[in-house]
Amino acid sequence: MSTSRPLDIYGKPYNRSLLVMVLLIGTFCTVLNQTLLTTAFPTLMDAFDISASDVQWLTTGFLLVNGIMIPITAWLINKFSSRNLYLTAMSIFLAGTIACFAAPNFSTLLIGRLVQAAGVGISMPLLQNIMLSIFPPEKRGSAMGMSGIVIGLAPALGPTLSGWIIDHYDWRYLFGMVIPIVVLVLVLALFLMKSVIELSHPKIDLFSAILSTLGFGTLLYGFSSVGDKGWGSIEVIGFLAAGVFFIAFFAWRQLHIEHPFLELRVFKSTTFTLASILSGVTNMAMIGAEMVLPLYIQNIRGESAFHSGLMLLPGALIMGIMMPITGAIFDKYGAKRLAITGMFILTAATLPFAFLTKDTPILHIIILYGIRMFGISMVMMPVTTSGMNALPGNLISHGTAVNNTFRQVASSIGTAILISVLTNVTKGNLPSDSLLDATPLAYKEKAIEATLSGYHAAFYVAAVFSFLGFLIAFSLKKKEPRLTVLEGGADK
Repeated sequence: MSTSRPLDIYGKPYNRSLLVMVLLIGTFCTVLNQTLLTTAFPTLMDAFDISASDVQWLTTGFLLVNGIMIPITAWLINKFSSRNLYLTAMSIFLAGTIACFAAPNFSTLLIGRLVQAAGVGISMPLLQNIMLSIFPPEKRGSAMGMSGIVIGLAPALGPTLSGWIIDHYDWRYLFGMVIPIVVLVLVLALFLMKSVIELSHPKIDLFSAILSTLGFGTLLYGFSSVGDKGWGSIEVIGFLAAGVFFIAFFAWRQLHIEHPFLELRVFKSTTFTLASILSGVTNMAMIGAEMVLPLYIQNIRGESAFHSGLMLLPGALIMGIMMPITGAIFDKYGAKRLAITGMFILTAATLPFAFLTKDTPILHIIILYGIRMFGISMVMMPVTTSGMNALPGNLISHGTAVNNTFRQVASSIGTAILISVLTNVTKGNLPSDSLLDATPLAYKEKAIEATLSGYHAAFYVAAVFSFLGFLIAFSLKKKEPRLTVLEGGADK
């Protein structure tokens, strides 16, 4: 047997390129569904005769289950073979997609979305773990760059694809088009997917699993409710407080039991900690702006949801093209220079959005957004890979879970902050109702100015997030330590 070919955990050779292809296609389908319904809400509200707050659960519930599953996946990856786990994740996702496609009512559609989310919560961290396991440290930048195409590009394509399908076909095609691709992936995975991650068969601490679910579930729900209810809402405060309490209790327990459910000692690595923080801050700047900009395009410029998604498409494509390139650059030069340059570009391209007017040229917006995404592509996967390279192999699954959870929470926080700033500043600058009765045209003009001031404030905050990331990037080391063994790790 040739030792030049990669071997699975049973010592059998396999085709790494084909395995990666199956992984990327399957995970692209699952991650795409995070944002696939963004522009379909009005259609679904009419189809099922439901309110805006009800239909929002198709996204809120999806993100909640997804966020809850990510920490659990660290245990699953070490307990079950990566082949069986991937087949299970894709089967769960397929079952949820079929339920959504055939849904006779809203309840069935929502249940299908939650089932989909469970599959995504397993497949996304599993993709990163496998890529980090089957490639040596000096090639992980390029490998994670390929993962970045999926994790970064798929959600960005969702709104545009959704808008086009809604304009031309029935909403069920949003799910119907995915089903044959996932079936094909499952058939290919039966033959090409191999078990490539060494198993440690950890014991499950059920109490930790419950604390993790309660903590991240309530925290993410609290932040997702801010846009509708505001920071002063008793419900929002209650869920956020409960989330912080359960997560603090969860963290304390992980540091005091022999076999932690999620190994938090990964934070003993300064490189990993800085990478996680920088990854989170970048996500806050990216996701928050991705939520706010389409609102400006639709509410101020009067464009359709499809056209607003279409305007952001070039930026998404730029990021997809650049991810493998920046990954290869990382393999050669490390993350520090990439991160500093990327965060500078992101900050510089975000500031002009704080000066948008109702007459800003559309081309100007498209180009600036493309530059933002170019900057993000220089930071996201290189920084994540540098953090993972600082961990020993047995902690990579825990590091991936921590990093992904951190990003998910940061995205929710960033979106909540930007939407609340947008709403509060807009409300604070709205003209009085008496002006509406006296001079309706003047009221309309003032209302547009008030709305624009809200967008300006939101983008100023996004620029602050980006600038904080720029400062943090200087703390990265030029040469990341490779596979540093952490004291008190999970290898007891």
